[in-house]
Amino acid sequence: MASGVACVWRPGENALERDEIRENVGSAIEAVAPGTDLQRIEPNRPLREQVDLDSLDWLNFIAALSERLKVPIPPSEYGQLETLNSAVDYLLGARARLPGRFTPVQAPDFGSLARREYLVRGTTVAVRPIGREDRELEADFVRHLSTEARYKRFMVTLRELPEAKLKYLTDVDQIKHVALVAATQRDGSTVLLGVVRYVVDDSGTNCEFAIAIDDAWQGSGLGGILMHELMSIARGRGLKTMEGIVLANNARMLKFTHQLGFRGARDPEERDAVRVVRNL
Repeated sequence: MASGVACVWRPGENALERDEIRENVGSAIEAVAPGTDLQRIEPNRPLREQVDLDSLDWLNFIAALSERLKVPIPPSEYGQLETLNSAVDYLLGARARLPGRFTPVQAPDFGSLARREYLVRGTTVAVRPIGREDRELEADFVRHLSTEARYKRFMVTLRELPEAKLKYLTDVDQIKHVALVAATQRDGSTVLLGVVRYVVDDSGTNCEFAIAIDDAWQGSGLGGILMHELMSIARGRGLKTMEGIVLANNARMLKFTHQLGFRGARDPEERDAVRVVRNL
């Protein structure tokens, strides 16, 4: 096999299909972690103990498998891909349950505007569309961001956003302006942990994104979850490209967007900013 990942055949199985799936798993690993020695991967040991995959790499790995094999993988089942063997077993079963299983089919759109729940750092987090009723939650979310985080998101240092800005951020049409929140329950109250959005430009084919994550949840993988959801919506609605503006000194965000497949170029109108663009 091209991937170099060892294959174990089990009686009664379609060995060629198992080979194909295992090869795709290997290719997906190589795509997110170039240089990985696939021959050294132990099939029953967690992949993330053997391969340098951060939380975003892990999401990209799952997305790559879903796209390559045309198999929908809901968030509640991500844990079933923990090891090489469990991933192959899960994907074999998922393929078997699809109609017309020997013909690649288009996976259902998991980027629709629906509420979905994820387990992040052991906490249940709901990702859902923002609404005008979230104005106070949004205000509190921004209020509790660090000064640095507020500046990187809004490029201003104000602690309180004006009412007009809060209305703009929460009273959206979810068509030209799409916005999602990541929310959880804390001491009986709803708390926002992250917000992501895009706005469609006048051409109707491109959009500009923005994202903010609570300081305590930076590096948790939550940003990757929100961006994958947002890109799926944009792609499902026929948008061609997504772009954003990142401060040139924001190395963490530049790395984050690079992992998501964005390419960067200095903005000629903003010496201190980088414009990142991704084809959808």
